Amino acid sequence: MPRSTRSSSASASFRPESQPVAWRPSRWVIVALLLLSMLAPFAVLASEMPRIAAWPLAGAAAIVGLRAALKETRKPRHHLEVPARGQGRALLDGMPLAEATLSWRGPLAFLRWRDEAGRGGRLSWWPDTLPPAQRRVLKLWSPDGPGMAP
Repeated sequence: MPRSTRSSSASASFRPESQPVAWRPSRWVIVALLLLSMLAPFAVLASEMPRIAAWPLAGAAAIVGLRAALKETRKPRHHLEVPARGQGRALLDGMPLAEATLSWRGPLAFLRWRDEAGRGGRLSWWPDTLPPAQRRVLKLWSPDGPGMAP
């Protein structure tokens, strides 16, 4: 008699204690900023702007785009400790957050927070920075995460 195969145990187990989620600058954003900084001068030069004003503006557009890309690469990494739902406050780099809101726009996750001193901030996770296991942790923590469909 043939033996039946075991059912798959490939799903990740969920631990109710707090779990870490790492944040780093997205390579996709950096590449997009670099691409825009290269294309912006061509857009300015292709406009009907007088050439005497277009050339300095094209140079300025390239410089501003390169500075934005450089600023993005220099952003520090962050570590978010996500508690089990209803089990306390989230920690960002070891500091408790007084208020934290996580929202989703397709594959992008956006965290807005306010710390105990009242300072606010935000982070966004792009698909290249959020592995599936950490995506699941954030989905389970967020109020608009998985649940029953209306």
